[in-house]
Amino acid sequence: MIFPVSDILELLSSLAGKRVLVVGDVMLDAYLFGDAERLSPEAPVPVVRIAREKHFIGGAGNVARNVAAMGGAATLVGQVGRDAEGETLDALLRKENIVSGLVTSNKRRTVVKTRLLARSQQLVRMDREDAGVFTPEENSNLLAAVARHLPGHEVVVLSDYAKGFMSAEFMRGLHELVADMQRPPLLLVDPKPANIALYDKVALLTPNTKEAGECAGLPVRSRDEILAAGRAILARTRSSHLLTTLGPDGMALFSDGEVWHIPTVAQSVFDVTGAGDTVIATLALSLAAGGKLLPSCVLANYAAGIVVASVGAATAPPAQIKEAIGILPAPDITRWA
Repeated sequence: MIFPVSDILELLSSLAGKRVLVVGDVMLDAYLFGDAERLSPEAPVPVVRIAREKHFIGGAGNVARNVAAMGGAATLVGQVGRDAEGETLDALLRKENIVSGLVTSNKRRTVVKTRLLARSQQLVRMDREDAGVFTPEENSNLLAAVARHLPGHEVVVLSDYAKGFMSAEFMRGLHELVADMQRPPLLLVDPKPANIALYDKVALLTPNTKEAGECAGLPVRSRDEILAAGRAILARTRSSHLLTTLGPDGMALFSDGEVWHIPTVAQSVFDVTGAGDTVIATLALSLAAGGKLLPSCVLANYAAGIVVASVGAATAPPAQIKEAIGILPAPDITRWA
């Protein structure tokens, strides 16, 4: 089955201005770019001369960044420390036109991931984080921030990077907030396997292949194993839908008792960093615009094909997605089960 290109383009054109609330682990992504021409006399490691440094909104913030890049109205709720890195993130949100719902903590520093690259090759990643479970006070402050920003949003993305944000306490509070709404929003979750039990009865889960296997406790080396793992996750979480991203093999959508395979449209894969964020951001915007789930996944597939061809956590602006849809052959979607 191939969706008409005109339908996908129409869905793409409907994304502008649609609102998505992103909630989860926020971090600062720092990139150090340089060149390595010799080894250190102190140890068998390259000496990198740093030429430039760039900062991006990372973690859940990258989902919000993708929403904004595609013309959507993104709001981000997360926690940062009372430090320079937290101030940098706040400034980046203003620059990216993302509404800030950031909560500042006096007890926990901002999570920072620093990547060192030489000649476009990543040499090392250094993480600075406090990843313990959030305190009752922190949960209360974050739920209050969610409550302030929740009205007017039909789609909420929970972006779990296992840095302490997501917990049983927070999810109970979130479900209580949602239950009190006249029109409860769809909850879309990019899960971490350690927290899969938290995501009971959400609208959509988007694990990658490795995460799906860990969530289900099953191998995922073949199509039959992917099918078994997906069904196990749906049974365990009682969620409505599941989208497993399969890397170079595309995506598998479990929906309404059927499983659809969407082959990748990526022409080259240079860096998969942030591809999952792009997928869930595109899905969230598409569903907020009233799109159906399967064509929304096709659109997300095009967007992911763009970001994996770039270095770092890239985004997929509508103009680039439109160009890709016009140039690349439409994926032939097949029913796996």
